[in-house]
Amino acid sequence: METLKIKKSIEIQAPSQQVWEVLVNDDLNRLWLGEFSEGSYAETGWRQGSKVVFKDKSNSGMIGRVAVSRPYEAIEVEYEGMVIAGVEDYASEEARQVQGGRETYYLIEKDGRTRLEIESDMSEEYFDQMSLAWEKALQQIRQLVEKKEAAITDTPTN
Repeated sequence: METLKIKKSIEIQAPSQQVWEVLVNDDLNRLWLGEFSEGSYAETGWRQGSKVVFKDKSNSGMIGRVAVSRPYEAIEVEYEGMVIAGVEDYASEEARQVQGGRETYYLIEKDGRTRLEIESDMSEEYFDQMSLAWEKALQQIRQLVEKKEAAITDTPTN
């Protein structure tokens, strides 16, 4: 099976620390992860070497390992298997097809703005669907970050 790479980016009017918080904060990442599958969330501490399980409301999804975690700069997940109805699977044909696939987030800050770049390995079968989901997810991330940033800058000081 051929693997293609989805590459997307978006400019966000906020420092990389704010973008990072939306990426890794459970309450916030549930909002943008929902663009991939309703009810999606990540079980992880986002530390390098830690396990990450992305699940949806059916208790199914992907299992990986955080290969890179540099706060405010980059996260890279390497996929190791699947979870189907709550059962981890590393041996089926479907699970073996995702093994070694990567999903990477780069945050590049300049002059108080952050460029978020993502790369995601994807099978040809799901490429168009997931590419569209990434477009929506990036828009959602930007909205969440800029809303959060506006709340911080609009807070009156005493």
